[in-house]
Amino acid sequence: MPIRVLIPQPILKEGYEYLHARGYDTIHTNGVSEEEIASAITDCDAMIVRTVKITPRILDAAQRLKIVARHGAGYDGVDVESAMKKQILVVTAGGTNSLSVAEIAIFYMLYCSRNFKLVQKTYIENYQIAKMQIPKWELHGKRLGLIGLGNIGMTVARIAALGFQMEVLAYDPYQKKAVPDYIQLTDNRENVFTTSDIVSIHVPANAETNKSISDREFDWMKPTAILINTSRGSVIDENALIRALENRSIAGAGLDVLDEEPIDPENPLLRLDNVVTAPHIGGITKEASVRSSLACAKAIDDFFNGREPENIIPEMRDVWSNDQLNQLGLWKRS
Repeated sequence: MPIRVLIPQPILKEGYEYLHARGYDTIHTNGVSEEEIASAITDCDAMIVRTVKITPRILDAAQRLKIVARHGAGYDGVDVESAMKKQILVVTAGGTNSLSVAEIAIFYMLYCSRNFKLVQKTYIENYQIAKMQIPKWELHGKRLGLIGLGNIGMTVARIAALGFQMEVLAYDPYQKKAVPDYIQLTDNRENVFTTSDIVSIHVPANAETNKSISDREFDWMKPTAILINTSRGSVIDENALIRALENRSIAGAGLDVLDEEPIDPENPLLRLDNVVTAPHIGGITKEASVRSSLACAKAIDDFFNGREPENIIPEMRDVWSNDQLNQLGLWKRS
C-alpha cells in the first residue's frame, strides 16, 4: 500500500512531482479547519504543513502518522509536546527561505530609512514637502543590530555588510560557530539596542522569546532608530511598540509579522505613518516555495527510506536520545 502524505494546503508542483515519482500518494482536505484535518489524517503516514495549526486533537486522530514536515523554518504552529508523546517526528524546511526573508528585511530597512510611507502619503498633495522636508537617510555606514544569528540573520548580515557597508553587531547566545569578520558578536544584548541605527529581529517564537522586546528595549533604542521584525509577531509586545511609535521614542518599524494574523482592521499600526506592515510574506517567493516544497518531500522520502532527515527540530534532537530516535525503526544514529 502506498505511503499516504496529507497536504492540507497546496505546495509547489515540484514537491508533488518528487513524491509522486517515488510512489507516494498525496491526500488533500476539503478545508483547513481542525475538524477537517483530523478527519483526513486518520490513515495518513506523513504530513506537510504550511500555515495550519497542528493541535493535540489532530495528532490524537492520526493513527499512522510518523512524520510532520513544516513548509518553512518555524514550527510554533505544531504542538510539539503532543507529537513527541506520540513518537511523531517533526522536521522543518529550515534554510530554504532564508534568502527571501533576508531580502525582505533589507527591503523594510530601505523603506523605513527613506520614510517611504509618509512620502507616498504626502507627495500627491505637496510634492515639495515630500521631496525636500521629510527626513530620509542612507543605510551605508550605519550600524545594524541583529537579535538572532541563524540562517536568516547570517544572510541579512552578509547583504548589509558587503552590499551596504553597514557595521553589523549581533547578539545570539546560542551561536557557537565561527562568524565572518564583518560580524561583531556581543554578549551584551542591551548594547545592540542602545547603539544600533536599525535593530532586526531573527529569533524563533518560544517561551523565552515571547514578548521579549517591550518597553525596556524601546527605551534603550535611539529616537532615530528603526525596528525590523521578520521572525514572529509574538516576540514583540505590540502595545509597547505602538506606544514607542506614537511617542516617536523610535523612528519607525518594518513588520512582516504581527501578533495577530490576519491583522485586525482596527489595529493602530495601520494608521501610523512611521510603520509598514505586511501579511507575513517574507518567505513566500516562488523560489523559496519551490525549495521548501522539495525539502519537505525529500525529508519524508528520507524518513521512509532509512535516511535521517535534515532539520529535525531542536526539541527532538535535544530531548530524545540516540536510542529513542533509533526506536523509530527507520535509521540508526551513532
